[in-house]
Amino acid sequence: MNTFEQFEQNESGIRSYCRSFPVIFDQARGAELFTRDGKSYIDFLAGAGTLNYGHNHPVMKQALIEYLQHDGLTHGLDMYSAAKERFLETFDRVILNPRGFGDYVVQFSGPTGTNAVEAALKLARKVTGRSNVISFTNGFHGCSIGALAATGNQHHRGAAGVPLTDVSRMPYANYFGDKVNTISMMDKLLSDPSSGVDKPAAVIVEVVQGEGGLNAASAEWVRKLEKLCRKHDMLMIVDDIQAGCGRTGTFFSFEEMGVKPDIITLSKSLSGYGLPFAVVVMRRELDQWEPGEHNGTFRGNNHAFVTAAAALEHFWTTDEFANSVKAKGTIIRDRMQKIVRRHGPDSLYVKGRGMMVGINCPDGETAAAICAEAFENGLVIETSGNHSQVVKCLCPLIISEEQIDKAMTILDAAFAKVMSADVKNQAS
Repeated sequence: MNTFEQFEQNESGIRSYCRSFPVIFDQARGAELFTRDGKSYIDFLAGAGTLNYGHNHPVMKQALIEYLQHDGLTHGLDMYSAAKERFLETFDRVILNPRGFGDYVVQFSGPTGTNAVEAALKLARKVTGRSNVISFTNGFHGCSIGALAATGNQHHRGAAGVPLTDVSRMPYANYFGDKVNTISMMDKLLSDPSSGVDKPAAVIVEVVQGEGGLNAASAEWVRKLEKLCRKHDMLMIVDDIQAGCGRTGTFFSFEEMGVKPDIITLSKSLSGYGLPFAVVVMRRELDQWEPGEHNGTFRGNNHAFVTAAAALEHFWTTDEFANSVKAKGTIIRDRMQKIVRRHGPDSLYVKGRGMMVGINCPDGETAAAICAEAFENGLVIETSGNHSQVVKCLCPLIISEEQIDKAMTILDAAFAKVMSADVKNQAS
């Protein structure tokens, strides 16, 4: 019997990650995955950034087990529940208030990131009465139609089947290099009544573009973007779905930049345990929804409320965890820089921030070959970027330094093998 016969017969051909990692996983702990036959892999994918605190973290697992044994509410639409009450109190006390967002409110959207983006865009349009939204080159915001319209990726956009409208695409930070001021370019277009750019309701931006290839905006660029929003009466939406929840070394990716977005979207690692959970965080005066005007059956994941509150209490009441993320991010970047110097100083370079970093390769084929070679030797790692050319690290933030060392040794060997083969092929 074919090992994957059940999947091949009964699951849609749209499946993708399993094609890169053709094994059947059975268990996972911390930063490791284990197959059904017992082989272990270090996880540098972490559910595409959904498992910042690793697999089956004991604190969250215990909180969830106790809640289940108590027969806690499983599903409650948007009804009041003890689990939701605890999450809201914890999120406000541990995250929002200390960061100057105590006057913001939380909307529970549907359970995924794209649901949060849809709600944020819809709200911005409702509040301003305008339909156009500015998004950026290489941005990724989801695959439902409204979010997809703001997404740049041609592969995903091509599956829409309908026109993707009411979005004006602008160049992201350094899209044209360091010498081109893309904020000034946007200001010129927005100030010119004949530019053809309709006055936007909002700007939606990722401070670090995850799927777009780890393009990282500078603090100066983000501050200028906020000023541009104020000048042209546009709401500023920060999509922190992949870069948030500590991935860059602070809970919000923009925290140390001195900006205050009007709306923030969060999902992925918010539950802390891989459970579906997404929210829209907004200035209180923007909360202009009529009751039930935007809803969804699964916007009350009480199990996720339980694990999210446990994660916030465990990791975010002091600076210890954030500081460890910054330290590990430096270790990973330094090791990647060594790989670049050793195997391709003229064709490779490191991108990203914090523990959201990677190596830009000459092309997607090279990056894919490196990831495949790494997988053969016990490392799960994927690519991102406009040509899938970036070998991207999204490991759990709780990973040990020993595991980082092992993973980077595997990655180093994969680069050595693939890059030397490329050199030989070019020579022949």
